Amino acid sequence: MHVSWARVPTEITVALAHLTLRGQAWGDAAAPPLLALHGWLDNAASFAKVAPLLASRYRVIALDLAGHGHSDHLPAGAEYHYLGHVQMVRAAADAMRLSRYTLLGHSLGAGIASLVAAAEPECIERLLLIEGLGPLGDDGSRTLQRFREAFAARPENSRPLRVFGDIAQAVSARCMASGMRAELAQPIVERGLIETDGGWRWRSDPRLTRASAVRLAETQVHALLTGITSPTRLLLAQPAAPYLPPAPMRARVACVADIQVAHLDGSHHLQLEHPRAVADWIEHAG
Repeated sequence: MHVSWARVPTEITVALAHLTLRGQAWGDAAAPPLLALHGWLDNAASFAKVAPLLASRYRVIALDLAGHGHSDHLPAGAEYHYLGHVQMVRAAADAMRLSRYTLLGHSLGAGIASLVAAAEPECIERLLLIEGLGPLGDDGSRTLQRFREAFAARPENSRPLRVFGDIAQAVSARCMASGMRAELAQPIVERGLIETDGGWRWRSDPRLTRASAVRLAETQVHALLTGITSPTRLLLAQPAAPYLPPAPMRARVACVADIQVAHLDGSHHLQLEHPRAVADWIEHAG
């Protein structure tokens, strides 16, 4: 193993038609590609601990999704949505000439990865999902309320960007908001900050925190999941997070023909909390 590329990532740039995505890569460029997609308000550094453990077998490519990390924000007037992320991931894979690859997603990234695999199953060697299967769905109980709330939010009423005196303050803020431990949040926070007058602020697009006006109906999510034909492996934290209740998850799992589910004691960011266990799960996912 070449330690230089195994431990230290290379910064990558992927130019798309209307914006540029950035990210980090580990491993030999000639190795089989593994494309990794992070969670909401995270970035490529979400895989900073597990990627080096996979670099002897894969070319691990962790993208910053649009509006996250070092990637460009969407143009003014545009909104972030799962389907837009799916289109950009597919375009990025084409730009990097990944005709067939393993796809790894965490949380939001797992939802996006599920839809990418449904859209072009012939391109996905294996689908590896951590804490997510399909996008956030809608059972209809809050559709109208969510729709009205989304349109009632006015961009001009957005709060000013918070400035942190140092990186430690930003880490503390992230931990308070998410419940993450400081050592887990550190790599994501460091990549997610930009230096500004008086300190540091988040790089991420503030529009990412806006509620979506419309979500796919749960029946639509189920229909899309039936389109996944790649061998699929799902890793879930236990105890389950409140936003990933077991019963709806079991219903989604039943939609995928070739899927195996594993559980690991820990928190939502399993790949940061237990990188060796997650790397072993990936290596033996079959």
